[in-house]
Amino acid sequence: MATSKYTDISVECGTSSISLAILICPVVYTGYNESLLILNHMSEHPGCQGALDESVAPPVVRFTFPINMTSGCGSSFVTTSAPGTGIFADFSNIQTVNISGMVHSHDPTTGVVTYNTELKYYYSCAYPLEYLINNTRVDVSASSIAVRDNNGSFISTLSMELFSDVNYTTPLVIPPLGLELRTNVYVQVQAANLTDQYHVLMDRCYASISAHPTNSTFFNLFVPCSKDQMTTMHENGESHHARFSFPAFRFVEQQNQTVSTYYLHCITRLCEVSTCSNFKQCSSRRRRDVGSTGISESATLSSSLPIVTRNENLLPGPDSDSQSRMGLGITVGVLTLAVVLVSGAALILYRRLPPF
Repeated sequence: MATSKYTDISVECGTSSISLAILICPVVYTGYNESLLILNHMSEHPGCQGALDESVAPPVVRFTFPINMTSGCGSSFVTTSAPGTGIFADFSNIQTVNISGMVHSHDPTTGVVTYNTELKYYYSCAYPLEYLINNTRVDVSASSIAVRDNNGSFISTLSMELFSDVNYTTPLVIPPLGLELRTNVYVQVQAANLTDQYHVLMDRCYASISAHPTNSTFFNLFVPCSKDQMTTMHENGESHHARFSFPAFRFVEQQNQTVSTYYLHCITRLCEVSTCSNFKQCSSRRRRDVGSTGISESATLSSSLPIVTRNENLLPGPDSDSQSRMGLGITVGVLTLAVVLVSGAALILYRRLPPF
């Protein structure tokens, strides 16, 4: 067996995939070709086979595969926690996803002995997973997760969207006069460009009168260990999106206004697939801190537009104009009758008076 020199293989830890380039000359010299180089024993998977590239000098065999567990061509995914370094030096703990594996040679010899040396090429990519946001900013509708290594970085974006149907297909449109009370609002927080090793987990969602809820009245739709009885959780910590719904309400302190206006905020994390269920339990949450393995730092997402609900008591009814006209007619009629009666009484009194 021979472990190849590190100069025989180059590894590119890309934004959505890992690429390997192995020099073909030493492979041919040892008695193999590109078809006999196997990535993580995945010899039968077409997407995991190498391709000869003779457009470069010297020629290489290229392997490219996605950075997710379901289609990573047998790569090993290991999450570790360590103090941050470099641009992450300000963080006490960084959860690092290490993706590693091996390309080895397959000897076609069928006899008892062989004269071919076994080749092994090892690769590894480390992606520190951390939220690069200022947690005091909540006036945005999206947040970014940066996964970085020495070959570059890629951004996975968290976004919040509001829908009007349970299938989450029709965006919520708020009428000019506001939503009727108890109209169902469906909320989705979704991650884009996220590896399949992580799911989206909402910690807490609440509504506040101000877009900046620091000094504002707020209402919790749900918190780690409880939720409002009117809130329905549809999915959380189970995929690349989390979903819940609630009936539209109004804030009591806005009762003298024609509409009630408020903003929605969700504190969101990423959890490793194998540990998501643990962080949804109250007992685990109480013991958890930001350095816990399998969970990321939190990010606060806010709805890009305010939710507006109408105050039925202060809105004019559909027959208000006709009722006003009817009231005016009655008033005019009463006044006319009063004038007639006064005029009649004055005439009778005039006739009874003796002449001068």
